[in-house]
Amino acid sequence: MSSCAKDVRAVVAALEKKGAKKVREEMLARYGITAPKAFGVGVGVIRGIAKPYGTDHELALELWKTGWYEARMARAFLGDAERLTAAEMDRWMRDFDWGICDILCFHLSVRSAHAWKKVAAWSREKGEHQKRASFALLASLAFHDKKSLDAPFLRVLPLVERAASDERPLREEGRESGAARHRCAQSRAARRLDRDGGSARAVRRFHRALGGEGRAARHLATARREACDPKRREILLESRASRRPRSRRTA
Repeated sequence: MSSCAKDVRAVVAALEKKGAKKVREEMLARYGITAPKAFGVGVGVIRGIAKPYGTDHELALELWKTGWYEARMARAFLGDAERLTAAEMDRWMRDFDWGICDILCFHLSVRSAHAWKKVAAWSREKGEHQKRASFALLASLAFHDKKSLDAPFLRVLPLVERAASDERPLREEGRESGAARHRCAQSRAARRLDRDGGSARAVRRFHRALGGEGRAARHLATARREACDPKRREILLESRASRRPRSRRTA
């Protein structure tokens, strides 16, 4: 047996040992995840199991083939972004649910040289979670990519506007409280976008909050149109100019 095969067995065994029925039940009740092969292990525990192996692309590839939900999640912490090919990204994308989608996009795919191309390519996918991958990856780039200028972010805004007509949630929320918190985050980001006049920095903040959802994308399209309205921009500027700092009380 090869060392890689031994590592696969060791990782799967460790995941199985840490599995819990309560976590499996929460995956469905709280997050709507219906994985046919799942041990019931939290993301933090998965990261801890993967950590001793460092970056091991071969191990990550073999773990994906096992079909176990948590083993596929471990792929995000073991994969080598520099060796990640466009074909591999497309192959995994076809098997995405929203949990796997977000973990891989946020921790691995975002560091790939193919990331920006996949934002555009995956936005044309028909599947709910496959299309979500485009916007999850875009949100990940907005959070992680500190070196890119504003131009690439502004170029993909039309993709968000086109996706606004998609009525699917692109993310299943199992609890109303979780959905409410997410909507509050979207509303705050939309107000900031409107307040800042549609600046690229505000757009990035909005992407981090929306997480790729179609409803939030509609807010972005509306705010962007309003911010680009010359009359509205003039009113905003006049309003800011008229503000005066409050005078401090003297002792």
